Amino acid sequence: MTQIGLTSHVASRITPAGVPLKPLLTALLLGVLVTPAWAADVPANVDGKRIIAADDEPGNWMSHGRTYDEQRYSPLEKINDGNVGQLGLAWSYKLDLDRGVEATPIVVDGVMYTTGPFSVVYALDARNGKQIWKYDPQSDRSRAGEACCDAVNRGVAVWNGKVYVGVLDGRLEAIDAKTGKKVWSVDTRNDHKRSYTITGAPRVVNGKVIIGNGGAEFGVRGYVTAYDAESGKQAWRFFTVPGDPKLPPEGKGMEIAAKTWYGDAFVEQGGGGTAWDSFAFDPELNLLYIGVGNGSLWDPKWRSQAKGDNLFLSSIVAVNADTGEYVWHYQTTPGDAWDFTATQHMILAELEIKGKQRKVLMQAPKNGFFYVIDRATGELLSAKGIVPQNWTKGMDMKTGRPIVDEENAAYWKNGKRNLVTPAFWGAHDWHPMSYNPKTGLVYIPAHIMSAYYEHIPDAPKRNPFKSVYQLGLKTGMMPEGPDGLLEMAKTWSGKLIAWDPVKQEPAWEVPYVTIFNGGTLSTAGNLVFEGSSDGRVIAYAADTGKKLWEQPAASGVMAAPITYSVDGEQYVTFMAGWGGAFSTFAGALSLRAGVQPFSQVLTYKLGGIAKLQEPAPPANTPEPPPLVADAATVEAGAKLYDGHCSQCHGIHAVSGGVLPDLRKLTTDKHQMFLGIVYGGRVPDGMPSFADAFDAKEVDQIHQYLIKRAHDLKTEGGAWDKFTAQ
Repeated sequence: MTQIGLTSHVASRITPAGVPLKPLLTALLLGVLVTPAWAADVPANVDGKRIIAADDEPGNWMSHGRTYDEQRYSPLEKINDGNVGQLGLAWSYKLDLDRGVEATPIVVDGVMYTTGPFSVVYALDARNGKQIWKYDPQSDRSRAGEACCDAVNRGVAVWNGKVYVGVLDGRLEAIDAKTGKKVWSVDTRNDHKRSYTITGAPRVVNGKVIIGNGGAEFGVRGYVTAYDAESGKQAWRFFTVPGDPKLPPEGKGMEIAAKTWYGDAFVEQGGGGTAWDSFAFDPELNLLYIGVGNGSLWDPKWRSQAKGDNLFLSSIVAVNADTGEYVWHYQTTPGDAWDFTATQHMILAELEIKGKQRKVLMQAPKNGFFYVIDRATGELLSAKGIVPQNWTKGMDMKTGRPIVDEENAAYWKNGKRNLVTPAFWGAHDWHPMSYNPKTGLVYIPAHIMSAYYEHIPDAPKRNPFKSVYQLGLKTGMMPEGPDGLLEMAKTWSGKLIAWDPVKQEPAWEVPYVTIFNGGTLSTAGNLVFEGSSDGRVIAYAADTGKKLWEQPAASGVMAAPITYSVDGEQYVTFMAGWGGAFSTFAGALSLRAGVQPFSQVLTYKLGGIAKLQEPAPPANTPEPPPLVADAATVEAGAKLYDGHCSQCHGIHAVSGGVLPDLRKLTTDKHQMFLGIVYGGRVPDGMPSFADAFDAKEVDQIHQYLIKRAHDLKTEGGAWDKFTAQ
């Protein structure tokens, strides 16, 4: 196992002026909070120098990945492999809404800044969890249906006394860190006719707030924008896919990309390539690394005549942090046809490869490979599969391209319904991985999953209704009955992989019952922390994978934990709250987790004795009204439901619990069903479908749901078998 010492890791960090940085060893050893005198009088008084020198004050967590290299490694070691079993709950804070929670908290000088569903921002006393202020950006909840993957948010950024949050409806806002009042707000949307959203955490680099958007599933053109941190004025915008070929390309990057697209269908369909999550920054090279997402449409035949690499889909792109100008790219999945995004977490590190120290970027995107790339040039150094893959026969290291297994995966060519592994949530999704320079290992929350992809024979037309997937193929096909669904659910599992990036092999693994387990944190105390989808918070030995500590979390945990210290006391925080894409779209399969949404901040310390808050038990299933509709009506309703409603309420009307299970509607909900569909629940995030369905179609959907309610009654205890606990 390659050992990379902490001292050499820290010494490699330099300021923009080229001055080497050295850690304060006392702080590293004791885990005390070292706050510069100049920063103490202003909350969140963080700048680039302070983030670069983060190891000088290890008690803080000042940026999304703690440092610009996004390693999610903490030098704190007061909590270590010898005493972690003494961890207990220090405090908890209940969030307002019980939906998916994906945020990484920021902690600066004893204050925690974090987010909940619908981009609500909380400032808490990091010692005890008491609320200092709360800021609700009043996200337009009528647009919740335009978000592919629940009303989630992955956290804030802080800079010079301000807190920055990306709002689900597409705004970027600056908040005064002391008062919780809005300072400025900008609308990041390039086209209001399209479903642009924001779920990712901003980064602040060289005085500019960096944010990308989501929306590729709904047909948008991707881009990343930098705004002046003080004023909110746009500094630059980098488009990730080309626009109308009749118009001049926007810069060198688009000149390169335009040559890899064919036809003009992608203009109407958006092209995709949204950068909805991952960034990293190298201050020495002044390069910002952008993780770019999937295409719109997914099917390459309908997107680009099944020709070309379609840059910069599923790519890592390096741009000048000051100007947004293209520098280099590496495409992980040329011509992506499976939603194999490269928006997954990127880590910068120094590794000894073939006897030479290399400055590298590491990523495990959805396609199942683990990549080690030279971060100065974009040269591929190595790539190996971390989970089973049937879409590829391996990596061609001469070209740096995966070898597609067309028989298994080229659904647009072979005319088959292809079962592809991994599938649209990947071998690894947004859940952050971490790197420990002491062990030399990367800790990856991995998925093992497959899904069907099927080409449709006619070119799809763009659906004018904004709250509906625009994929251009059939996918997500599942059986309807509980027995078939259970067998499929058992094929979807997760694992924590401790991956050696030099040897390109696992050092150890821990299995999980299903996918969407939490991101990871590694520490100098020889620990790896992770939450699980089945409602646990866990600590493992970083070198061996031995489980050292576990406690219940009252809900599924998807977010990555952090650690910090205040007044000499080290804490570990998990954001708990089940939700997200898995539990909405594939609701039935997510029932394996056996949890309910219950959103809270859970913070632990040695000797903590606080009591865990737990959700109330779910309500009993009501008696359904009589089924009077004929089979044709029910069938028509089923098609409408799966085409428009399943992305939120679950395929075949089986909910994972985040949003209402429409098989369990109460009598009053049945009576007001038309009103609900036409906008009667907008305050809760249910968009109006008045422009999508006429009254007859609403009734067809309603009759299908009544039929599914009777199915549920007949199926009885079959659904109890899903919970693996």
